[in-house]
Amino acid sequence: MANVTILVKDKAVVIFSKSSYCICHNIKTLICSFGANLTVYELDEHAYGQQIEKELIALGCKPCVPAVFIGQELVGGSNEMMSLHLKGKLVPMLIKERAIWL
Repeated sequence: MANVTILVKDKAVVIFSKSSYCICHNIKTLICSFGANLTVYELDEHAYGQQIEKELIALGCKPCVPAVFIGQELVGGSNEMMSLHLKGKLVPMLIKERAIWL
């Protein structure tokens, strides 16, 4: 888990993605629509992408992308993100971690 831990450290929002997956694009667009400050790692373009993918699977991400971390904690993938958004819980999480300001 060393790579994932290092990559999410001190960042409000991190998304592990693959550039060719439309669901990853949708999740990035959703979070960006709130004006969130986020960091995106495209695993298909990252030097350690395959190792990071294995770490995400070990953390329980199935499928491994998109994998969203908010405040260094794994929130989940697309289903979890959409569920949080529909329940009105996503924006408060982003505010709490100072990814957005209102």
